[in-house]
Amino acid sequence: MNIDGRISRRDFLATTAVAAAAVTGCGIKPGPTLARKRRVSANEIVNVGLIGLGNRCMGVAKSSFDIPGMRIVAVCDIFEPLVDQRIANEGKGRGWKGYTDLREMIEKENLDGVMVETTTHARAWVTCHAMAMGMDVYIEKPMCLTVAEGRHMADVARKYGRVTQVGTQQRSIPLNNWASDLVKNGAIGKVKEVLAPNFVGPVHWDPQPAQEMPPGGSDDWWDIWSNQVEVRPYHKELHKNWKKYWAYDPGGLSFGVTGWGTHSYDQIQRGLGTDETGPVEIVLEEPVREMSSGKFKEREISEDETGSKYYRGASNKVGPRAKVSMKYANGTELKLHLDGDWGPGLGCIFVGEKGTIEINRDKISANPKELIQSADRPEYLRVPETQPHIEDWINCIKSRERCTADIEYGQRSSTLCYLVNIAREVGQVGKVLKWDPVAERFTNCKEGNRLLSRARRKGYELPV
Repeated sequence: MNIDGRISRRDFLATTAVAAAAVTGCGIKPGPTLARKRRVSANEIVNVGLIGLGNRCMGVAKSSFDIPGMRIVAVCDIFEPLVDQRIANEGKGRGWKGYTDLREMIEKENLDGVMVETTTHARAWVTCHAMAMGMDVYIEKPMCLTVAEGRHMADVARKYGRVTQVGTQQRSIPLNNWASDLVKNGAIGKVKEVLAPNFVGPVHWDPQPAQEMPPGGSDDWWDIWSNQVEVRPYHKELHKNWKKYWAYDPGGLSFGVTGWGTHSYDQIQRGLGTDETGPVEIVLEEPVREMSSGKFKEREISEDETGSKYYRGASNKVGPRAKVSMKYANGTELKLHLDGDWGPGLGCIFVGEKGTIEINRDKISANPKELIQSADRPEYLRVPETQPHIEDWINCIKSRERCTADIEYGQRSSTLCYLVNIAREVGQVGKVLKWDPVAERFTNCKEGNRLLSRARRKGYELPV
């Protein structure tokens, strides 16, 4: 996240209040923190700023260096030493300007869009303010912390006509889309069920004594880093491994509910053609237990297992797990039951009346095999999967068309992750929780509805 770590908390909250007050339900009022939106022509360069300069951000940025028509001009993070480090290393010779305040960066630089690669608990807040200031946005996944946050983000994007791309890169992989379209267009007949992994969930943070902050850290910096979450005593484990903990991310580890799960569940949504809706029933099939993500026994791995390259990444991830099942309005069942050492770690298996199609990241298999043996089958990617995904965002900034992983699609696939966590947290084994995908609420579970949103700390409210 990226609000000025060098200003006092009092000044920070005051300027944030100005930004929030400038955005109303009637539109954007002129104000000192609101930027004008520049319309980019087809032959112009799209100027981009990076927000949140962790390793993931740099990995994504590197894959965009050679994208035609895109230029990274500025970078921003609340931790000033990290800003200096990135400019000196990854940005060497590229002319990047460095900032610790996202508003200052947007106001001073002639930006067309920003890539939001912050911590998950800060992502909605940063994204909404950036969109209110005129930015098109590329949003790391998971795009938000709760269902309500995601809906607010989607509403802000539509209100101000922003071009959005959520970081579920499989939607920009030709082979994935081709196989998804086979399923959607009836190659295996009616889809009876979909099989996907039983991902590891987040854990709750146990209070720990304060540790010494890193060089360059301060109470103001840690206060701002905490964003909407209560300010806990600084601890390196929390700072570096926040993605494990419920308050900061719904399970962002390898083989975690939002870490790999967002990719898997987004693949389900595209293949079923349910991009803008969701299931109507959720069932917790067993009690939640702390367990390893798989059995990891020695065995011969079949060539048809599309997830074999991910087994090592899933190995021995321990956390809360329990099988969850869902059902869509058309009767298709979704069984989130698979372990991390078998099947499609970042994908799913569609089981239909005429066969099965398994889709993972740039790899597919089928039974019968003839289902995927066609002359029009795309080749494998020859570039990092993030590259065509960012390129699609850049092209859509120019055309103003909807991206392949538009924010509404991101909201729906993220919601599947949160429904898994909520079902486990409610803990009512065997009870059918009724879900209304239009209202995005449970119709028979008050406790579940209370988990759809969270109270935000004062000063970190989302713009109205």
